[in-house]
Amino acid sequence: MEKASSVSEPPQTLWQSLAHLGPGIVLASSIVGSGELIATTIVGAEAGFVLLWLIILGCAIKVAAQIEIGRTTLTWGRTPLDAFNRVPGPRFLGMGWIYWGWVFMTALIVVQQGGILAGVAQSLSGGLPVTSAGREWNRLHDEAADMRVAEAAVRRRGDAAEADAIHARLGDVTGAMNTLPSPPDETIWAVVVGVVTAVLLGVGRYRLIERVSILLVGTFTLVTLLSLVMLQCDPAWAISSGEIMSGLIPSLPPAVGGRSPLVTALATVGIIGVGASELMIYPYWCLEKGYGQAVGPRDDSPAWAARARGWLKVMQLDAWGSMIVYTTVTICFYLLGAATLGRLGLRPGGGEMVRTLGAMYAPVFGDWARGVFLIGAFAVLYSTLFVAAAGNARMVVDGLILSGRLPADEASRAIWSKRLSVVWPLAALILALIIREPVGMVLASGIAQAIMLAALGVAVLFFRHRDFDVRLTPSRGWDLLLWFSSAGFILIGIWTLLQKVASLL
Repeated sequence: MEKASSVSEPPQTLWQSLAHLGPGIVLASSIVGSGELIATTIVGAEAGFVLLWLIILGCAIKVAAQIEIGRTTLTWGRTPLDAFNRVPGPRFLGMGWIYWGWVFMTALIVVQQGGILAGVAQSLSGGLPVTSAGREWNRLHDEAADMRVAEAAVRRRGDAAEADAIHARLGDVTGAMNTLPSPPDETIWAVVVGVVTAVLLGVGRYRLIERVSILLVGTFTLVTLLSLVMLQCDPAWAISSGEIMSGLIPSLPPAVGGRSPLVTALATVGIIGVGASELMIYPYWCLEKGYGQAVGPRDDSPAWAARARGWLKVMQLDAWGSMIVYTTVTICFYLLGAATLGRLGLRPGGGEMVRTLGAMYAPVFGDWARGVFLIGAFAVLYSTLFVAAAGNARMVVDGLILSGRLPADEASRAIWSKRLSVVWPLAALILALIIREPVGMVLASGIAQAIMLAALGVAVLFFRHRDFDVRLTPSRGWDLLLWFSSAGFILIGIWTLLQKVASLL
């Protein structure tokens, strides 16, 4: 329950409302992570421009559900997990079906974080090798990566003879690479990053790191925007209006090597923009911002209803603003991946993930591309790892409290949130060292989050029509948008599940 002394009237003008924005803007500034940098660009590399419509739809349909989940939290003063646990349906060990879906999704999010940690280690070992073997390994791999980009570019120009000559030299370099044992640099950096992150989270010195990360992520995002603009100045790389229009008309890409890019795209939809996990975490940030305290404990008075409507408008402005930011950023990463990796026929994967992704910036930055990308990739991926550890730890604690495994007092909640934020990067480290397939690890979480979107689609309809204060009834237009959003969630979730099942048969 909120204290009455913290109750305040909502702002009356747009400018006053802007001063109270926060959760969505923080979300947008830290949201550029594995979904945008890895998953979205891989979809562009596999499908070209064909699935641009799905990327836009995957971002745009989430805002209605984001607002509705926040609405139920502010209305009833419940944590998001508590609200989801009230949705009717099967129960197991006293907890609802969405709760167990969240448990499964969170387990795979830890796997995703292991993939992100591996990407961070690749960035650091590529830019700062710590052994002589690592320096030689980097030299050969960088040379091979440059040759692959050069070969793809030359073939695209139609010069088969020169492309064959480059391919022959690439064979010599690849042969030399195969004679070298894998250096330990990536493992060393993974251990260093995992342990240092756990220590920083344990002592609570993460606000400075988060602010620096947001600054670096913002700078790298601007670099990506600049790269996309500068591509348009080069006739060899410029994106035509026809390519854009082909991506805006809903259609499906052909299979590549017996595998449809749609599988990757559907996994990507689960984590781009506001992923299923961020949808569930967003209301926690709204409560921390003070929206719940400003509304005050729910009662039957007209004054409470007026305050709630006013602060809900502020939250809606916050959510719509973040949607515009993260959708724009996601589109830019997709277009850059399609315009470079897609045309060059390169797909990031395995130990070459970071080097291959860096090829996106080569047409604009040339020899500088690798350094620019390594710094940017480190900032983007580490920021995601860091923020996710703190945010998901808080939600896991809430889940343990709901299931009766932890006491519900604030002191216990704070202690266990810190403890789990320390365990989180260490668990990710173990998985990174065992699995060593960062792209697959990120997409595994994406599949789980895409399926979880179907559960969230059902939940938000329950919140709107069965768990709602009639004094806060929205317009018919909003109901239509919410139904469209929920239908999209359910369709994406079912389609992803069927595609995954079909791939296993």
